[in-house]
Amino acid sequence: MTSNSSGRGQRRSRGGRSRRGGNDRPYRQDSTPKAPAKKTLWEKITGFFSGNGKQQPAQRRPEPSRNGSQQAPRPQSRKPESVEVTTPRLYVGNLSFDATESDLFELFNGVGQVQNAEVVTYKHNQRSKGFAFVQMQTVEEARRAVSELHDKEFLGRKLLVSGAKSSEHHAAS
Repeated sequence: MTSNSSGRGQRRSRGGRSRRGGNDRPYRQDSTPKAPAKKTLWEKITGFFSGNGKQQPAQRRPEPSRNGSQQAPRPQSRKPESVEVTTPRLYVGNLSFDATESDLFELFNGVGQVQNAEVVTYKHNQRSKGFAFVQMQTVEEARRAVSELHDKEFLGRKLLVSGAKSSEHHAAS
């Protein structure tokens, strides 16, 4: 009883070629230049940390440090959209986080009659998000409030006052 699988010389590599004796490849290397040998894992790691790696980013931003000595450049912020005042409801942006609804009520009451002032807060900790909505009595008072209070310093920050977007305008954007 002879078995074909038990012999040593019967095995083949998965690529279909035998290891020995094939005339596919020359035994000796040619003198023609070839691609450099692959780097070992250790060579790749040391090359990466020493800066000798082939791939380097085109431009690196400076890392911000904890003491603030070297600050990374901030991305350019968008110019806030100026919304025309068509309703008595106003948007108040760039608001100090310490500002309360009563502070806004007092500030806008100097311009006209205020119906409601609402500082928008986070649900989980009730901290201000930095903007609010103020409802004036009439549209004319709202327009006057925008002309007088826009770019006015309030609690250390310049306010951004404009008309609030209506729900239909917000859905169209």
